Amino acid sequence: MNSSKKGWIVVFSGTGINLAFGVLYAWSIFSKNLTDMQDWSTTQASLPYSFALGMFALAMIPAGRIQDKIGPRKVVTFGGVLTGLGLILAGYLTSVTGLIFSFGILVGSGIGLGYACTTPAAIKWFPPEKKGLITGIVIAGFGLSTLYSAPLANFLINSFGVFNAFKILGISFLIIVVTLAQFIREPVQPIQSSDNSKKNIVDLDWTDMVKTRQFYQLWFIFFAGAFGGLMIIGHLSRITSIQLGSNLGFILVAIGAIANALGRPISGAISDKLGRGKTVMILYTLQGTILLFFKFFRSFPTLIFGVVIIYFTYGAMASIVPSACGDYYGTKNLGANYGLIFSAFLLSGIGGPLAGGIIADATGSYNLAFIIAASIIFIAAIIGFSMKPYIHNSYQNSIQTKELELLKG
Repeated sequence: MNSSKKGWIVVFSGTGINLAFGVLYAWSIFSKNLTDMQDWSTTQASLPYSFALGMFALAMIPAGRIQDKIGPRKVVTFGGVLTGLGLILAGYLTSVTGLIFSFGILVGSGIGLGYACTTPAAIKWFPPEKKGLITGIVIAGFGLSTLYSAPLANFLINSFGVFNAFKILGISFLIIVVTLAQFIREPVQPIQSSDNSKKNIVDLDWTDMVKTRQFYQLWFIFFAGAFGGLMIIGHLSRITSIQLGSNLGFILVAIGAIANALGRPISGAISDKLGRGKTVMILYTLQGTILLFFKFFRSFPTLIFGVVIIYFTYGAMASIVPSACGDYYGTKNLGANYGLIFSAFLLSGIGGPLAGGIIADATGSYNLAFIIAASIIFIAAIIGFSMKPYIHNSYQNSIQTKELELLKG
């Protein structure tokens, strides 16, 4: 089997794994049942999910370094085991503390370990000029997962009860993820570009990466895109209720999931041609503008338009940033390097939804939250416009040496 076919097997296996890991997005279904049927408070029902998001982001950091050393297959397998066992235990540990441990810590960590490995492994099978497209396809699975995970969770809960639903999902995902993980492998040597001008000749580790300004630019770009996106995603049902006076949020969530998934490969492919920074500038300017006008979207069609743009650009961020990380610092240590940049998700995942909730509770609307998120996004758009690819000193020196030789010749 040639390397291209092997590469596509890795890509689609990674997409399937991320589809399974998207069970994280189905928590709102479990949360509703816990509050309605198990007499949990809203705060209690949100704690396992909050812990899961935090552990997801935290696990990304060591997962990247570990997979660079022992390979992605073992790390994804372990992540699948943790996710499956965590869900199964959630069916038995029925207290708040029990679900914080099982779903929050175990499932969150398992998803972080697996998610950290699928993209770096896949893009090493393809030349750098396809990095954005391949990244987008792999992580599209996570964005699309809402389309099946929420209805599936709802069906299982109604048919078997909330805690049995955890057990069924745990057994299923344990088998699916561990099986697909066996196809997550890296090539002996990463595929290089056929265009020598685009060839990345320097692989930096995270200790050298943090010494470059591009690291902080990418970190803030990730933070800004996730802050605004997760604020809308986390409060979409309530925003819909306030601005439309109706309970149609579930429809918008499904539409948003499609836009989120499409934004990943489409923006990745665009950034392969246009450049990462310019693509960020265009999409973030669009997202910021939509956020400023979001309070005026008080009909269903206009709200659909706003949601599609926000979800699309949020998905774009998840594709462009890891692609840029691979462009600037090479693919050898991509797992560890991107894992460190992904720490931005931890702050934005907490800060975006929390800021939206606090402002809405205090003012009765999300208008100020929209303005704050738009301001952060516009700053990131400016950074994207000014961001230049990192060029290592050794590469600059080699270019200067060749230029001098040509002049002397």
